[in-house]
Amino acid sequence: MAVLRTLIVTLFFTGYALAGFAQIAPNALREWRDQKYSMFIHFGGIYSVLGGVWNDKPVTVGLSEQIQAHAGIYSDTYAKVARRFNPTRWNADSIASLAKRAGMRSIVITSKHHDGFCMFKTATTDFNVVDATPYGRDIIRELSDACRRNGTSFGLYFSLIDWHYPQASPISSHNSDPITPEHHDYNKRQITELLTNYGPVSELWFDMGSMSETQSREMRDLVHKLQPNCLIGSRIGNDMGDFTVMGDNQEPDYTIGVPWQSPASFFDETWGYRSWQKRVPEAEKEHEKLTSLIRVVSRGGKYLLNIGPKGDGSVVPYERDVLLQIGQWLAKNGEAIYGASADPFYQSFAWGSITSRPNKLYLHVMSQPAGNQLTLPGLSGTVKQVSVLGEPNVKLTTVRGKDGLGINLPAGFIAGKTIRVVAVEFTNGYRVRPYNPVPLTDTTRLTHANSYKHYSNSGVDYNARFQSTIAESWTLQVEQGGTYRPLLLFSDEEKGQSIDLTINGATQTVKLTGDSPAELDVDPATLTWGPLYKLGPIQSGIEGGPAKNGIVDLKKPVQGQSWQAMTDWKNGPVYTLPADLTTAYFVTQTITAPADRRVLVRITSGDGVLVMLNGQTLLLRNNPAKAPEQRDVVLLPLKKGANQLLVKTFNNFQKTMPIGIDYGISQLLYQQDLRPVTLSGGSATTVQWQAHDPASPHRTLVLPNLSLRLLR
Repeated sequence: MAVLRTLIVTLFFTGYALAGFAQIAPNALREWRDQKYSMFIHFGGIYSVLGGVWNDKPVTVGLSEQIQAHAGIYSDTYAKVARRFNPTRWNADSIASLAKRAGMRSIVITSKHHDGFCMFKTATTDFNVVDATPYGRDIIRELSDACRRNGTSFGLYFSLIDWHYPQASPISSHNSDPITPEHHDYNKRQITELLTNYGPVSELWFDMGSMSETQSREMRDLVHKLQPNCLIGSRIGNDMGDFTVMGDNQEPDYTIGVPWQSPASFFDETWGYRSWQKRVPEAEKEHEKLTSLIRVVSRGGKYLLNIGPKGDGSVVPYERDVLLQIGQWLAKNGEAIYGASADPFYQSFAWGSITSRPNKLYLHVMSQPAGNQLTLPGLSGTVKQVSVLGEPNVKLTTVRGKDGLGINLPAGFIAGKTIRVVAVEFTNGYRVRPYNPVPLTDTTRLTHANSYKHYSNSGVDYNARFQSTIAESWTLQVEQGGTYRPLLLFSDEEKGQSIDLTINGATQTVKLTGDSPAELDVDPATLTWGPLYKLGPIQSGIEGGPAKNGIVDLKKPVQGQSWQAMTDWKNGPVYTLPADLTTAYFVTQTITAPADRRVLVRITSGDGVLVMLNGQTLLLRNNPAKAPEQRDVVLLPLKKGANQLLVKTFNNFQKTMPIGIDYGISQLLYQQDLRPVTLSGGSATTVQWQAHDPASPHRTLVLPNLSLRLLR
């Protein structure tokens, strides 16, 4: 596991020297990552004044910072509200001080939200806080100066869409509007002002819109030209971000191999101030948000918690008090958060979460463990001491078992309302049993199916994003030491690609040349290809099947739609279906094999595709070039008997989408020998592959049929 942990860190830091990607200074990236906890501020010169109310009635539809769209307010009527913005209770130094007392190491504030109102002085429009309000002062200037005085990093949110700018796209239901050339130039001029006039900016948090790849690259290059160490969030689109941003209030439960951040609101219903917001007791909210902070850090991320000041500039007392309560906890337990690494165990614990350092584990006890004992399976290492952070008088004992380490909690140790942290310090490091080890035998084949996956998020825009796989790894249990010959097997899908393959710590770049073809021992015509069934169109993203287990029940509707037998469809042709934004179709077919067989099929799809066999994902990818169609060759590992193939085709940018399943293609695979490797017997060996010099560190692997054998 120590090897696996090193692997994750390697992925984390090396993805930024890629061609076409400006390299962030390691210390800037490390500082951003180690902060762990930041303040997000949604403050606007109009929506904060309205507070979720229009014509004296609460606007209960949508987010309050988007009240212009949800209440259907005319642009000129909306703009006049700025004349009421006079936040006399706004004090930038108090905000910076609150963040510091709350334990937040940086602040990110909305410089401009979707309504286009600028909270900074700009030469591009008079629709800004200095020229359009009685306040007449630059909010962004005041907060950037206060952060600098307070020693707090300063970041900016910037909406790529703009409902006020005439040359921008109109208000839509999805906020992923294309950016016109005039609008793109307008945005670049405002970004230039923000990165020139307000001192160091630690991160730029772009949001929404759907830029072209060229526009995203131009914006990225502009940011790094003006401030080379300003980190860019992934919502810039087209995989151009320095760090990936989760969905709103999302806490991933999987390993992410790049820097990442989880944005969280106090309330799921809004980010901007809402005067009529219903609130649970402060203690309940504090526990909720502290739990989220711990979970995000335990998974290797950074937590960005939002507040929405009132129109008068004051912080809602409820939000202030919750932040200060979390700050009190961090004053006592901060070493378990700031600069800490992810949980090294690849499993969940019912009693809580774990953060780590090279010589220390921090057990965040959120509920009472069974038998009053914290069990850490597969853990080895000499324990130096065990303690409860901030509670030196609490005595703990440990017990060594055949399955790891147990920590006995004393009588009277109560977990639940208060999250207590048990620190386990080791004399000389620790090791954790490898996750899902694969025994190395003569028949062992490393594939996508049995790999441990390292993820990011990829996508052209917010609506077309998905969980991308950026690397795959395995831990091999080597019983017999000696020299092994690596043998790669792949198809036309992978042919021509280059990968970085690491075996036992040694990395080699391999171009998959396809010089040694090998015919598959299968005649697709000997298989029984059942009728094709279609479901859709439905509202959907790229990810997600019609059933939790991935197995289709043709009798069960999905989103109110039933499966249709496509009696006039057959394998081979490509069919064209009507499509709209964020729509998808599913097609399923039963394939019956007389024995275990492997067969290649060509799948034709649109802006994204998901291919599953018997509930297992074989391929998940998008179409970053926005081509009218994309074609993928997928190897189906059929079992004897009936097999269920499921294909999902997704659309986001076209008016129609294609779908086709064709088995009448060349059943050809390729073998490629690599230089021999020496492995020690009785050891665990890590194997990993990832794309060599990908277009982006977030771009998903397209290696569905690649496999590796190690032959003696």
